[in-house]
Amino acid sequence: MAPCDQGYLCDICGEEVSSIRESDLYLRYVTGQIAARELLSGQERHLRCNPVIAQFIEAPEFDPITVDGPFSRFELDQESVQKQVELITRGWYRLQELAKRAQSLPLSEYPLPEFRREQDT
Repeated sequence: MAPCDQGYLCDICGEEVSSIRESDLYLRYVTGQIAARELLSGQERHLRCNPVIAQFIEAPEFDPITVDGPFSRFELDQESVQKQVELITRGWYRLQELAKRAQSLPLSEYPLPEFRREQDT
């Protein structure tokens, strides 16, 4: 496959992030953590290669990830953890939905509703 035919490469494992379903970069975009312009220059990772974020995904279809040490969700304020779980899990479900219909949506509609900004695209 020609380099221009590849998706983004994970900056942790070096493998291609072949689907939006597993994209840490797009998860950060749909949850309002980065602007659309950062999609071109942001570092890409598989969700599982960024366990500090992936530990907040609580979905039956996603095998849980545990982080040890100071970034473990069990070491953080539980109210903040619950907010992160809700946001990141909703973002993960949005990625699953986008994988099915992203081709028919403008980039400005990828984020969760509260993070859509027409001026960022």
